[in-house]
Parts: sequence; structure tokens; C-alpha cells
Amino acid sequence: MSNAELGRAGGAGLAVRVEGLVKTFGEHRAVDGIDLDVRPGEIFGVLGPNGAGKTTTLRMLATLLRIDAGRAEIFGVDVAANPHVVRQLVGVTGQYASVDENLTARENLWLFSRLQGVAAPRARRVAVELLGQFGLEEAADRPITQFSGGMRRRLDLAASLITRPPLIFLDEPTTGLDPRTRGQMWDTIRGLVADGCTVLLTTQYLDEADQLADRIAVIDHGRKVAEGTPDELKTAVGDSTLQLLLAEPGEVPAAVAVVRRALGSDPVLSPEQGRLNVALDQADLAADVLIALRTAGVSISSVSVAKPSLDEVFLALTGHETGHETGDRPGDETGDDGRTRMEETR
Repeated sequence: MSNAELGRAGGAGLAVRVEGLVKTFGEHRAVDGIDLDVRPGEIFGVLGPNGAGKTTTLRMLATLLRIDAGRAEIFGVDVAANPHVVRQLVGVTGQYASVDENLTARENLWLFSRLQGVAAPRARRVAVELLGQFGLEEAADRPITQFSGGMRRRLDLAASLITRPPLIFLDEPTTGLDPRTRGQMWDTIRGLVADGCTVLLTTQYLDEADQLADRIAVIDHGRKVAEGTPDELKTAVGDSTLQLLLAEPGEVPAAVAVVRRALGSDPVLSPEQGRLNVALDQADLAADVLIALRTAGVSISSVSVAKPSLDEVFLALTGHETGHETGDRPGDETGDDGRTRMEETR
């Protein structure tokens, strides 16, 4: 039975089921009772800032870390009880390319195939097929040292597909990539799902979750704080958002008090000084807020009404931004348990 058939046989229900998942490192509870349900054939996004528990969760599901409490199943197979079966069902691409710098792209794919038990003739054919699928034919025999970051990530993703697993774990697959290369990776990920894969994607990029994910779980400090489709999460914040920029940033407390009296709820304060985002159940309530602000003598520099973005959803749920800017600097990434990348790979 092929891996895809094995996945379907065990997966009449869910591709991934997680109940009360816990992981601790000393006194630090990196994952604190997370529940997840991932349906076959979807892209499921796990959204959160650095240190939220995304990578730790993925590593437990991939059998790379022991589960301290709770239960996890992949296509009905218990992760803790049957790790060897689970490894046949998943492919994993981490935040950093794991290819061998001393080999060419073709040699890397051949080596990874052989390490996974693929016979040598078949390994050569698999390498050719994957190089073509990921647009790396012309660079097949170049040293990896000559590859761009995007080419390395595509090669790493190709290596995770050697045995055609039905479930792919992508841990921040576009970290550090330029916008054009990120777009190419998004197209590749959509293509995987079109070919029958299920994708569990972690990301700290709000636009990435919005563009790719059928459903999103928002996690912060090891806990799931919300789950739903992008539209469901936006609607939960409000049908519309009144975006205000005050002429005087010092008038923010007065503006908050006015909004509270007018709507019975507080606005979300943006990190940009003097900017407020006000959730509206009905778009025409914007006029009530503006009239109340004018009556109170609060001056407005600019105003707009828009559908909530995932940025506003995340701010409303957690009280802070995802902080993805720090993740773009090489060497600044740390694991969810606080260890640096170098410490993790020792």
C-alpha cells in the first residue's frame, strides 16, 4: 500500500487530530493544551509570533519531540504509540534548508532518496522528476553554494516529497525570502494541495496565512486563542473597522473614552502613535463615532472604513503584533523553547 493510500485508509475523518497537546522545557510551558483538527486536502495555518509554540507543536507531530501530555493522531495513527508509521505519512520542511552544501541539487535528492530506502535506479528517476516539478532542471548540477535562498527552499521542499507523503508540514517556509520568491513558494504550496496533499503550515506572516490557509489557528504563548477561516476571524472582530488617525496623539485616552461611550466597547490601539481601529457591527455606526469625537473636541487627521485585516484580528486577540520583523534577520531566530538554531542542531 502506498503512503497516500495508507493516509486515506486511516484518514476517513481527519488528517491531524490534536487534543490537549503539552510540551515543557524546564519551567517553561512552550505548548499549553493546544487542540487542532486538520481536514484532508486543506491548507491549515498555525499563526503566531516567534516563541508562540508553533515549531514545537510541529516537531511533536512529526515525532521529533516527545509529547509531554495530550494526544495527537495523523490519519488516525497515534503519534506517540506508532512513530514509525507516522513518519511514513508526513514530509517535513523546516525554517532553514537542510540540504548538503557539498553536493549538487541532483546529488542531494538522490542521497535523500537512498536514505529513505528508495532503490538506486528509482532514486535517479525521482531526482529528475522533482527537479522538473520545482523548476530546478537548469541548476541540477550546480553546487548548492551557488543557489539563492529561494532555490534552496524549493530543493528542501522537493526533498520532503520523495516518498509522496499525504501530509506535508511546512514550518515558516518563506522566512527570509524576497516578495517575488515568496509568491513562487505560495504557488508551489497550492500546487501540492491540488495534487492531493494536505498541508499544515506555520507562519508569522499575516498576509501568508490570509493568502494560503483554508483555516487558521491563532496561537500565543503556547495556547490557541482562536480558530476559523480568515473571513470568520475577521468577522469576529467586526463587520467593518473604522480606522482613525488623531491629529494630536495625546488625545488617545479621550478618544478611547468617547468610543466606549458611543459603542460600549474599546478600540484597538495601533503601535503607530495616535492611530485607533474601531470594530463596527454595522458600517453606518462610523458616523455616530465621528460625531461623538467632534462633539468631544477630539481632532481627526484621517479616517477610513474597511473590512478588518488579519493584522487587526491578531491585535484584538493578543494585544500585540506578530513581530515578524525580527524573524527576517539571519541569526535572530530562536526556537520556541528559547534555544538558538545552532543549539537545536547539535
